[in-house]
Amino acid sequence: MILMIDLMLHKQKAYRHLLYNVLNQQTLKFEGLHWKLAIIYFIFDACIHLYVEARNSSSLVSTCCKVFMYVVFGNIMFLLTFFIMVKIFLNASINISRFNDLLLTIMISCYFKIFLIAMMVWEFPTSVIFIIELFCLSSNAVALNVMTESSMSRCVWACFGAYAVKLFVTQVLDLRFLEQLIKGWIQMSSSS
Repeated sequence: MILMIDLMLHKQKAYRHLLYNVLNQQTLKFEGLHWKLAIIYFIFDACIHLYVEARNSSSLVSTCCKVFMYVVFGNIMFLLTFFIMVKIFLNASINISRFNDLLLTIMISCYFKIFLIAMMVWEFPTSVIFIIELFCLSSNAVALNVMTESSMSRCVWACFGAYAVKLFVTQVLDLRFLEQLIKGWIQMSSSS
């Protein structure tokens, strides 16, 4: 419980303890942990977009397609940009072991997304999603700082760049999807 409170307060010692002592590669089945964390991460990310899309009146199929595009393409671009930014800003070499460590760091440090469960129960404005994303950004920066032992400003820029690209990609996908949907409706109405 104390570790969780310290993680919420963004204490570097708590991240160091969690990433180096608790989540030791030799004591855990690491690949199983990656898959479980990735599934949880994607589910929470899908919940964010589903919550936003549920407020818009659209069909179930278009909502599911949008959420799938957001989760898959947005996170692929986020991870690609994140690793490129780590390589550029932090001058870090990325081999398979380092890749696994950084991937685990990102997924663990997005634990603030668990607060989205409260959004399913109680009605919150969509601005809360933005606040949760900011908490995840700052948590990712602190965890990256612990893993790479680089300066905090460089870690913040690496994480911020990845989040900016993810936001840009999801907004472009949203506009492209809306454009395709409108073209489909126009074709359907003209053929009727």
